[in-house]
Amino acid sequence: MWTAFMWGGISASAVVIGALAALFLKIPKRVIGWIMAFGTGTLIGAATFELLGDALNDGGIIPTAIGFTAGAVVYTLFDLLISAKGGAGRKRSGRSGDSNQSGLGIFAGTVMDAIPESIMLGASLLAGNGVSVVLVVSIFVSNIPEGLSSTVGLQGSKYSRAKIMLMWLSVLLISALAALGGYLFLEQLPEEMGAAIGAFAGGGIIAMICSTMMPEAFEEGGPIVGLIASMGLLVSLLLDL
Repeated sequence: MWTAFMWGGISASAVVIGALAALFLKIPKRVIGWIMAFGTGTLIGAATFELLGDALNDGGIIPTAIGFTAGAVVYTLFDLLISAKGGAGRKRSGRSGDSNQSGLGIFAGTVMDAIPESIMLGASLLAGNGVSVVLVVSIFVSNIPEGLSSTVGLQGSKYSRAKIMLMWLSVLLISALAALGGYLFLEQLPEEMGAAIGAFAGGGIIAMICSTMMPEAFEEGGPIVGLIASMGLLVSLLLDL
């Protein structure tokens, strides 16, 4: 049980690492875009091979399709709400001066991005074969540029270093608790329901990638991000073997 909590915290610690890098180092925006592109590829692989693949095997096509569609719809609705509250640019380091951004919007959007990933990370332990390496690596890699870009946005909203670090440590704790909750909650469910929830998380992750990570990666990294994302997907496939 506490193993799920630990792995949820480890994967989310990359947000704190990214925040520290943004606060104390001068990292080119192009590099941030490249890291995000690689994380995009690994997350697409994790959502496909781990979440949707397992959902199809455990529950069949109908629960998988319903769960995946519901996850994408729910994430999109929440994304629209949070974007209207000032969180639209939470992953865009180049918009730190945008007056439409708000610190709370950035924070809420980051939490919303982290929860489905962490839930399924905890649920991956239920198979009895240890944590999913694909999910851990994918979430960790994608969280580094999120911490970088979002921290720049928070600095643009005049948040102090101490307040920024407190917010990201809160994200780490929430992610660890979500992983623990995923382990405890999904353990009690029948296979079809567990499959639908796994597909739900997959739909939310894919919608998040397309609405936040991919645009930021291309804006900052240029056309080469397509190649880098492809390599991330390949790494995800190799880790899943």
